[in-house]
Amino acid sequence: MVDFEYQQMVRAAWNYYLQEHTQQEVANYLGVSRAKVIRLLNDAREQGVIQFVFRPEDDKRMSVEQDLISRYGLKDAYVVPREDSDSIKESVARAAAQYISQHLGDGGFLNVGYGDTMGAILKHLANGGKRDLNVISLTGGVNYYLPMVGASAFNLRLFLIPAPLVVSSVEVRDALMQEPGVQEVLRMSSHSNMSVVGIGAMTSDATVMRNGIISQSEFTMLSMQNAVGDVLDHFVDADCNLIATDIEDRLVGTSLEDLKQMDNVVGVAGGPDKADAIRAVLKGGCLDILITDEGTARAILA
Repeated sequence: MVDFEYQQMVRAAWNYYLQEHTQQEVANYLGVSRAKVIRLLNDAREQGVIQFVFRPEDDKRMSVEQDLISRYGLKDAYVVPREDSDSIKESVARAAAQYISQHLGDGGFLNVGYGDTMGAILKHLANGGKRDLNVISLTGGVNYYLPMVGASAFNLRLFLIPAPLVVSSVEVRDALMQEPGVQEVLRMSSHSNMSVVGIGAMTSDATVMRNGIISQSEFTMLSMQNAVGDVLDHFVDADCNLIATDIEDRLVGTSLEDLKQMDNVVGVAGGPDKADAIRAVLKGGCLDILITDEGTARAILA
């Protein structure tokens, strides 16, 4: 005996998935309601009439993303398959720019940390035609932010904290944090739609070293205190506890606690040397979204 319901299910699935008809077109063809077609398609998936097969490499990468989301309570994770022609930094920066463009509308407000990866992201956003984007700095260091975007920043509006990143003393830092211009930018950052930050590792070519933000002796002392990396120049250990240093007391910008309170914080970093730092920042609950490469993602989960 012919199972009419089963035949309807197969015909609905065939016409929808293989013939690429709309659900309404399938409904008209079968002489049923669109709601009935939706139910038939759901039944086809549940009964195995329709089976979706991902390429093995895509399936593995999606599984890694879900593992990151589940383990660290993230809203989202984006694991980048690195192309041979690109560096890891370039791959994750391009992916981050695309992610931001898809989730932040024109005229949106984006908080940005400092660093090479952040500069690459802003260049991709500017060159990608993202219009009327408002970019707010999360730290001091005007001389670090301006070269990030250069002449391509015609469609980006910059709101920068008018102060250095690290100042000479605690007293200078406290005075600057009370300045109206500094407070205004910090207030803006607390209301932004999204924040994007880089994560630094404890390596000799770290941005904080290359830019002269900290000295070799300070870097060595941080290593001796079990620092694994930094976010916004806040150095942390493997459990995301702040390392107590003179540097921390002289920083001008967003605190780690304030960062944790912000909505849609996107961490962007990649490379095997950054796995420990990224893992620490994730454990500390600093991020809502992580964008990294597949190799680094697996190292974080290992």
